[in-house]
Amino acid sequence: MDLKFLVVDDSVTMRRIVINSLKSLSYSDFVEAGDGKEALEKLGADNTINFVITDWNMPVLSGLELVKAIRSNETFNKLPILMVTTRGVKEDILEALQARVNNYVVKPFTPQILKEKIDQIVQIV
Repeated sequence: MDLKFLVVDDSVTMRRIVINSLKSLSYSDFVEAGDGKEALEKLGADNTINFVITDWNMPVLSGLELVKAIRSNETFNKLPILMVTTRGVKEDILEALQARVNNYVVKPFTPQILKEKIDQIVQIV
């Protein structure tokens, strides 16, 4: 399955780290957004995006708000979503899962962890 990732993080450095990790896993198709609002605009403009990786803590529209917006939109509600965040407490993870993220990674992470989480999601979807 060819994946086109929408990588959402307000940190340019973190977007580079995620994209470089994905490149090391032989993925090559990416769109970037700096916050949830921009991510929704990019999703609306590009119907070839088929996987979202988002941070939680962002201005304008948080990652959790982004997940809820995607899940409430009939066009996008089946998109695989991986949350990659520093928020590692159990309550936060449960809140994200209740919002229907497909999987969750706490920063810092390795490309191998990213691969495992993506593979788990792709097998389910």
